[in-house]
Amino acid sequence: MFTKISAKQFAPALFSLTGISKKTVEEHLKLYQGYVNKYNEINEKLQTINGDGLTKANQVYSQIRELKTELSFAWGGVVNHEIYFGHLGGKGGRPPGELLKQIKTDFGSWDHYLKDLQATGMAARGWVWTGWNQRESRLINYLGDSQNTYLVWEVKPIVALDVYEHAYFIDYGVNRAGYIDAFVNNLDWQVVGDRFSRCQCDCE
Repeated sequence: MFTKISAKQFAPALFSLTGISKKTVEEHLKLYQGYVNKYNEINEKLQTINGDGLTKANQVYSQIRELKTELSFAWGGVVNHEIYFGHLGGKGGRPPGELLKQIKTDFGSWDHYLKDLQATGMAARGWVWTGWNQRESRLINYLGDSQNTYLVWEVKPIVALDVYEHAYFIDYGVNRAGYIDAFVNNLDWQVVGDRFSRCQCDCE
């Protein structure tokens, strides 16, 4: 049975970021709350589907197709934003030892990782994830154009960068690159490092 989910509460430091305004964060959190609400609403509607709703399923259009598609979009919106808000509020800098070592192994250097993250962020329409590819045992910056597109199997995200315009337009207008710099400078790398450690032991 489905149990409603609730929006998470994030650290107070989220509201005093450098280069990303409190106004932007407050408005962004409203969008996150909207994903939580819609996820609950869609799940409730799915509980009521029976009879014709099941037997008339169709890939062109049907009620269950619409709900299942939007369920994945809403769930992506929930999880992506929880990672995003969960690792903001730090002082930037560099990651803890093991993560930094892995970044240097997989990207050649710390500076090249940042350049690759920036470039991927400029190329994406929605999201960038630094993800641990479990099968290949390496970190890769993945691009996503929507909450539920370009999902990558056997990859666990440790960094989630929102590059939808709502994440930066109040503060930066069309200067997305400036926003990405601010994002990196506000990362709590200890949070990211802890997530990376959990990926390593497959604890999450």
